Amino acid sequence: MMEKTSGWETYSKLVLQQLETMSTGIEGLRTELQNVKNQLTELKAKEDRIQDLKAWKEKMDDVASPPQLKETLKEVEELKTFKTKAITMFMVVQAVMGIAVAVALEIF
Repeated sequence: MMEKTSGWETYSKLVLQQLETMSTGIEGLRTELQNVKNQLTELKAKEDRIQDLKAWKEKMDDVASPPQLKETLKEVEELKTFKTKAITMFMVVQAVMGIAVAVALEIF
C-alpha cells in the first residue's frame, strides 16, 4: 500500500509540475498576445493616418498637380517683384511730377 501511495505522490508531483510549467507558458503567451495586440493597434492608427494623407493628396491633386503648384509659386514671386517695381516707378513719377509742379509754380 505504501508503494501505491508513494507512486501516487510522485505522479501528483509530476502532474503539478507540468501544470505549473503550462501555466507559466500560458502567462508568457498572454503577455506576448497583449504585445501583439498593442502593435496591431499602433499599425491600425498608422494605417488610418496614411489613409488620411492619401485622401488629402488626392484632393490636392484634383486642385493642382505638384508641377502646377511649383509654376504658381514662381508666378507669385514674379508678381511680387512686379508689384515692388511698379510701386517704385509710381513713387519716382510722383516725385518728378511734384518737382515739375513746384518748378512750374516757381516754388523753388
